[in-house]
Amino acid sequence: MSEKIVQLNEEVIKGQLKELVRGSVEETLNELLEAEAEKLTQAARYERNEQRQGYRSGHYSRNLTTTSGDVTLKVPKLKGISFETAIIERYRRRESSVEEALIEMYLAGVSVRRVEDITEALWGSKVSPSTISELNKKAYVHIEDWRNRPLQGGRYPYVYVDGIYLRRNWGGEFENVAILVAIAVNEDGYREVLGAAEGMKEDKASWVSFFQWLRGRGLDGVKLVVGDK
Repeated sequence: MSEKIVQLNEEVIKGQLKELVRGSVEETLNELLEAEAEKLTQAARYERNEQRQGYRSGHYSRNLTTTSGDVTLKVPKLKGISFETAIIERYRRRESSVEEALIEMYLAGVSVRRVEDITEALWGSKVSPSTISELNKKAYVHIEDWRNRPLQGGRYPYVYVDGIYLRRNWGGEFENVAILVAIAVNEDGYREVLGAAEGMKEDKASWVSFFQWLRGRGLDGVKLVVGDK
């Protein structure tokens, strides 16, 4: 009985994207804390005005363990007003949904409107629209930069390809969306997700287009491609 050498299931993909998701969670939580502190003090850092009720007094670090790894929170310290944030507990209640959505974004790529829909649902309505807008812009740039990054870090002798299916909710209706994925082993023996593309059928034309995209980003040095069928 033959078995696949590498199975590109969702757990493998999640493991490969773990650090990216952890970094996104860390950056987002810290920006939410900053926005909340600025709202409480009614002024940005170092600003002086008559309506100001409190003052910024630096930060203290707090470690938070998430399913994607440890993140370091820089919690604002205030003088003249107490800072009791609900952001961390709100995140804990949504943790699995947040990280699943981030993995989906990195894998499939999403429109700006889709990012807005996801972040508004996950981070809660208590976050101001302007804060959500700024977080969306940063998240979208990070995601697209990673998905289209040049593959110039070395040659990739072994490339494993397969299609996986993610269950997506569009307007209240669920459907399975195909994602073509390539994971490579580089010359140092480490695995790396080279790329993923959404919405293609697993046919010859789709795979040709997928490999042309990888080649265009700099895929080189391939000696063996492994896939099923």
